[in-house]
Amino acid sequence: MPRPPILPIPDREAIFNSGTSWDDWLANPDEASQGASLKEFYESYELSDATKASLQALDGKVNIIAIAETWCGDVIRHTPLLIKMVEAAGDKADIRFVTRAQNTDFFTRFVTNGGEAIPKFVFCSREFVEVGNWGPMSTTPRKWIAQGKAAGDVGAARKKVGEFYTNDNEVEATKDFLELFETATLTSFPE
Repeated sequence: MPRPPILPIPDREAIFNSGTSWDDWLANPDEASQGASLKEFYESYELSDATKASLQALDGKVNIIAIAETWCGDVIRHTPLLIKMVEAAGDKADIRFVTRAQNTDFFTRFVTNGGEAIPKFVFCSREFVEVGNWGPMSTTPRKWIAQGKAAGDVGAARKKVGEFYTNDNEVEATKDFLELFETATLTSFPE
């Protein structure tokens, strides 16, 4: 029996290298107000000492492909937190920004609940082996949006997500990101 066709393996390193740095990406938002919002969120986030210590203790390197566009509210909310974490990791982390349009074949692998939601942060090892992805929001809000879609009431789900964002202060997203950083930088299978 013949094997079914599979998707070609993407050249993640080439996709990463085609992207732009945070500074260049931030300097060219779709609208000036979006750049200001990104900067405002960036300045509002302060990592805990424990998070900084965990990032500085990484034993390897993580490369992150950020599929993001500045018009998106979830991009504006979550990208600055991820940047703070990349900065805290120092030379153990690097990130590059690409758009959906630049990499449609790659992006289609990350559809969420049937939608082309962003951001999608693709975490890769030093050798650009994909170890996981995150987005467009952390676990709890993503679950509520799926439930809202299933129940035909996305508006109620979005309201609950807004309340979550107000109360969570990016605790869940920080935890999610840190787990992906740690996985991407493993140099041996954990005992």
